[in-house]
Amino acid sequence: MLTAYAGLFLSALLAATVIPAQSETVLAGLLLSGRYNFWSLIAVASLGNTLGALINWYLGCHLERLRCYRWFPVSEQALIQAQVRFQRYGLWSLLLSWMPVIGDPLTVLAGLLRTPLHLFIPLVLLAKTGRYLVLGWLVSMTGVA
Repeated sequence: MLTAYAGLFLSALLAATVIPAQSETVLAGLLLSGRYNFWSLIAVASLGNTLGALINWYLGCHLERLRCYRWFPVSEQALIQAQVRFQRYGLWSLLLSWMPVIGDPLTVLAGLLRTPLHLFIPLVLLAKTGRYLVLGWLVSMTGVA
């Protein structure tokens, strides 16, 4: 039983980083098995995913010093555009951190721009938990992953 929760936590953590992983399928499978508590699964997935976003934030904090290297994966212009967009929409854009494709870069950018943790963590936790709640509810209501 503990192995299932640990696997969910790890998949959620990895899914929030730059490593491609699918925590939604793990969560759906565990919910469909009927062997695990709904709220415990939501909490474990949310905490794992938020911790993964926190890793991205930390990486973003240290990204600045790597920009001068030729191998840096983002152009200077793209980074400036991302910073301008983030500053325009502000902290509330972190509520989109649950979204595929844009969520992970948002959390890295928040670190790069030194978003305070006392603001970052609650917004990201809210976004990530909301996503898992909706997914969990859909799976529980329809029985389909």
